[in-house]
Amino acid sequence: MQPTLLSLLASLHLVSAIQPPILSLLRLQQSIHNEYTAVNKYARNHQAHNFSIPVDHFHNSSAYEPHSDASYANRYFIDDTHYSPGGPVILYLGGETAAENRLPLFHGGIIQKIANATGGLQVILEHRYYGYRGAGEGSWPTRDLSTHNMRFLTTEQALADTAFFAQNIVFPGYEDVNLTAKAVPWIVYGGSYAGAQAAFQRKLYPDVFWGAISSSGVTEAIYEYPQYWQMIQEHGPQGCIRTTEAITEAFDVILMNKTERIPDLKDLFDLRNLTSNQDFASLLLFSGIGGWQARNWDPVMSGTTFDDYCKELTSSELLYPDTLPQAGKVNDLLALTGALTTEHTTVNLTLATLNLIGFVNRTEISPCLHRKGKTADSCFASPSASFWARDDLEASYRSWPYQYCTQWGYLQTGSGQATNRKPILSRTLDLEFESRVCKYAFNITIPPDTDAINKYGGFNISYPRLAHIAGSADPWTPATPWKEELKQWEWRKNDTSEPFLLIEGAVHHWDSNGLVEGEEREGRKVPEAVRRVQEYEVEFVSDWIEQARESGRFGGMKGVVDEAEVELTGQDQKQVVLNRLMGDW
Repeated sequence: MQPTLLSLLASLHLVSAIQPPILSLLRLQQSIHNEYTAVNKYARNHQAHNFSIPVDHFHNSSAYEPHSDASYANRYFIDDTHYSPGGPVILYLGGETAAENRLPLFHGGIIQKIANATGGLQVILEHRYYGYRGAGEGSWPTRDLSTHNMRFLTTEQALADTAFFAQNIVFPGYEDVNLTAKAVPWIVYGGSYAGAQAAFQRKLYPDVFWGAISSSGVTEAIYEYPQYWQMIQEHGPQGCIRTTEAITEAFDVILMNKTERIPDLKDLFDLRNLTSNQDFASLLLFSGIGGWQARNWDPVMSGTTFDDYCKELTSSELLYPDTLPQAGKVNDLLALTGALTTEHTTVNLTLATLNLIGFVNRTEISPCLHRKGKTADSCFASPSASFWARDDLEASYRSWPYQYCTQWGYLQTGSGQATNRKPILSRTLDLEFESRVCKYAFNITIPPDTDAINKYGGFNISYPRLAHIAGSADPWTPATPWKEELKQWEWRKNDTSEPFLLIEGAVHHWDSNGLVEGEEREGRKVPEAVRRVQEYEVEFVSDWIEQARESGRFGGMKGVVDEAEVELTGQDQKQVVLNRLMGDW
């Protein structure tokens, strides 16, 4: 998506991020109720609204046969705290999560900062086939999530949804004001998958969206994506990374070559009865190193799994004394694999492995296996056939897997890691394992149609008033125009027309969240690199809005009485302003 969600705000980046393998998605789904409860303080102040959108925008395409003439209720939220007549609409694309999870961004996020500077109306639009399940909740175009009914879940349809919304919406409380894209400029922002969507909106619908910011926008769809792990290897704390590589390589020797010792390896974690060796390897990964993406500069938003993992893995002390009786077994297995050679004399791998055993037991195994009394397979095995067959609306986990199985890819394999360096996750995690959901949930056994996405521009997408922002330590940067090997910074202009910005040290769309006045206290401060980028975003969007005003294209922007009207008084002046807001001036 996935590491355990430690807070609602951490989930904003976790869920919005391009989501990883299915077992992690299922853990994510279990957190939905808690997330919804946590956002209530924001939801209480922001009522969900619905707007009717066609289920099928493309009746001339055979891909959507049989076609549908139906419409569905797409949810959105608005915040007019900073709105002033004539201001733009600042649209945040919800991406692959419920729109409620974006509500905190109305309070200190980049869209709030832009709205404050431009007098804009903030809007969060939920993506089709996402949202919570319940009365009036979610944006679900079909009655179930069968493979047949999910044919309308494509990026093409989602892009058309957003354009239709911008061209036709009448916002509650502003029924007498034309705030469509015909009357005022719309600026669209998205992060991760939604960041790619924002870029595509600007290029495909330039007459609808005046400008766009694509933050960590994965504009290039890629079937197999081991580059995800390479970025963590390069930018993670090197002591933790090197130790993880050494342990992973040793475990792989057992899992792939000395298979007769697999039961002994699983015994160390009390998982002898976990049937699948790949499920075992996957559990070890996502209990620790997989938490990198959830890191954020704001401790309130940041997941702590990765940092906790590295702190314990590299500790010079035995943190879990109850693992000491296993020291001999650990040492023997490591020696069998050749891990205890002079190459690793700087790291006590036996100690590190004992601390890993304790960490995984504390965070993953004990909460399910011991406290709930379940079996290893019931806790950690891949879902059963009956689970895969479920396709009612409660099986909302199906939405993002359907998208990556059909169009996007991004299968983060271990087998695809470079052979000239040690692995950071087990090489047993191959394409067949990572694509199980495609086969068993949707009966898809062929690679996704990535051309359906990359035809929009891929790595090279460029358009006036389209900004690309990336993080230097983001595992998704190799799927963006900021991919290092492309060196696009050498030819892109990076001016206010087409900003091209890299946030040093940042992970996944770190510019999207921010702080409001009074929140910058000890332990909670916007890093200078993030602050500079956010200030520049406000600057160049303000410039775009001024260009829109000067263009004379938007009648709804003429909402402020100018010096030529000072002679008008009372009702006459009021009528002039009203006419301008309605685009009739």
